[in-house]
Amino acid sequence: MARFTGRTAIVTGAAQGIGAVYAAALAAEGANVVVADLNVERGEEVAKQIVADGGSAAFRRVDVSDPESAAALAEFTVAEFGAINHLVNNAAIYGEMKLDLLLTVPWDYYKKFMSVNFDGALNVTRAVWQPMIAAGGGSIVNQSSTAAWLYSGFYGLAKVGINGLTQQLATELGGSQIRVNAIAPGPIDTEATQTVTPGNMVKDMVKRIPIKRMGTPQDLVGACLYLLSDDAGWVTGQILNVDGGQIIR
Repeated sequence: MARFTGRTAIVTGAAQGIGAVYAAALAAEGANVVVADLNVERGEEVAKQIVADGGSAAFRRVDVSDPESAAALAEFTVAEFGAINHLVNNAAIYGEMKLDLLLTVPWDYYKKFMSVNFDGALNVTRAVWQPMIAAGGGSIVNQSSTAAWLYSGFYGLAKVGINGLTQQLATELGGSQIRVNAIAPGPIDTEATQTVTPGNMVKDMVKRIPIKRMGTPQDLVGACLYLLSDDAGWVTGQILNVDGGQIIR
């Protein structure tokens, strides 16, 4: 399949893990992909690998918490590939995240965390929506999490915000032929998850999931590409759980 031939997609947080898999999958279906991340070395490696595999990609450093950096990302993408058709808001602080309560987390850390994990999706969307309209519309997928339903401190609170942001932006942008949806993964076996989650917690989570294994980044690809593609042309404002049944609602 080549559902994205001639189209351009930005994937934030694409230097590793889930974002890198999304970027490679989009390129494999014909998209020009902008690999956007703070990590220059790893981001450039992802883009180079996509090109080596026969795809079209370029790397751009971005700090999604900075509206000016997000705007520069959009400008780069249009200059490089001529348009912006799709966006995956995947960037987040996760792998080195502090584990703390809302009542005790240092205020400066909380504000920085939210500036990336919540505001970042809005910053990049604000940067791309007008170029998307100029291209005739498009689609956006935000990365949420089942943590939004699990009372998971400030990480879960940020994902509750992402869900609300997704639905609000779907309402605001639908008339411009821009669809906005979100994916809410369950526990995914990535380097970041291994870093932040103690092994005993992982085992306990898996026991509680109907499909008794952790997910992989590849488990999320089908949902992401579906929501971005014309196959989901009448789907917007939805939060799609891809979680092995962790949250049934």
